[in-house]
Amino acid sequence: MTQPLTASPSARLSGSVTVPGDKSISHRAVILGALATGRTRIEGLLDAEDVLATARAVAALGASVVRSNGALEVTGQGVGGLRAPKGPLDFGNSGTGSRLMLGVIAGHDMGVELTGDASLRRRPMGRVLQPLTAMGLDVDGDEEHATLPLKVHGTEDLLPIIYDLPVPSAQVKSAVLLAGLHAPGRTTVIENLPTRDHTERMLRFFGAEVAVEDRGGGASAITIVGDAELHGVPVTVPGDPSSAAFLIGAALICPGSDIVVENVLLNPTRAGSIETLREMGAKIEVVDLREAGGEPVGDLRVRSSALSGVHVPAERAPSMIDEYPVLAAVAAFAEGETRMAGLSELKLKESDRQAATAAGLAACGVEARIEGDDLVVQGRGLVKGGGTVETHMDHRIAMAFLTLGLGAAKPVTIDDTSMIATSFPSFVPLMIKLGATFG
Repeated sequence: MTQPLTASPSARLSGSVTVPGDKSISHRAVILGALATGRTRIEGLLDAEDVLATARAVAALGASVVRSNGALEVTGQGVGGLRAPKGPLDFGNSGTGSRLMLGVIAGHDMGVELTGDASLRRRPMGRVLQPLTAMGLDVDGDEEHATLPLKVHGTEDLLPIIYDLPVPSAQVKSAVLLAGLHAPGRTTVIENLPTRDHTERMLRFFGAEVAVEDRGGGASAITIVGDAELHGVPVTVPGDPSSAAFLIGAALICPGSDIVVENVLLNPTRAGSIETLREMGAKIEVVDLREAGGEPVGDLRVRSSALSGVHVPAERAPSMIDEYPVLAAVAAFAEGETRMAGLSELKLKESDRQAATAAGLAACGVEARIEGDDLVVQGRGLVKGGGTVETHMDHRIAMAFLTLGLGAAKPVTIDDTSMIATSFPSFVPLMIKLGATFG
């Protein structure tokens, strides 16, 4: 059953809030906890459907997963120590969980079926399977065009490889590195543009030997030493910058706003949207920059701002791929054209986010066009609003256009909010706490 919601023009937003834990780090903490020996206690885990699906999957594979005093405790079975599940692993809407888990399964002599919801079953798995099959993972069917449901069989005799990523992808990189834990010798992933590096950081945190060679121009080679032993550690998950982007965007476009978003992950490989917004003239100030669990975090003070259109280069896409829908919504309030280049990856998310974003902007009276892999938004300073946006069951499209509606002249309605729980179940309550109007 669909759950429509309308965002109405809102007055000044104010106050301090903390966004839920980072989704990428939450997935990785659960997975590495399952591959470690001993107990991993995870504080601040994102309590959303995508991460819970990963937690259920590692439990089905033999790890102990329990809640304790607001934290999640995972007692792992060691690298190579998981067992075959009794049934299919259902990842719901989680592309991250399913793709990373393929790297885990690759190093175990067991057959596993992976499945998910209708949206996840449409999303391609071939790019992850290509290097994993080269290492020894057996796939039932055509690996190049594979989608879920998918049957695979791992092996205890994985081969180490050197893999040059054809396109920037943290999920592919992470799956190969996780498989490399099980392979003898060294497994190397070469990336020509930097992608989020949470896997490398967390592997080291759990005791793996990981080396990163800077090859210049943003390129690097990441090498993991196999036959690894991981040990359970306490993990504190910082706030998700992709979730914070919606609150930041709302504060920028609602006149007189002044908010603080606390404990936000500020990893450089995730900072593209903040860099872009500052180039547009956004007043975003980092307060109390610090480190937690090997990651930089800080509090962000955000004030409403007069914005100007900019060109967002294609090489910045890996550091902000999830934030383009809300950036496009904010760009509608800027003066002048904003061109977001190189968005091919945006077409392969929960929906074709490039097309869905352009269509949503048009429904709200904003001039936008698609030129190949570029999305171009013509900002006029003011947004008419008044439209109904089709979300295509995509949580980030839903939140982006609810954000737009808070600053528009007329209310904006989205056709469904039910999928927001996959990544940011407290989105609406946090926005209301700051002063947003929904109805």
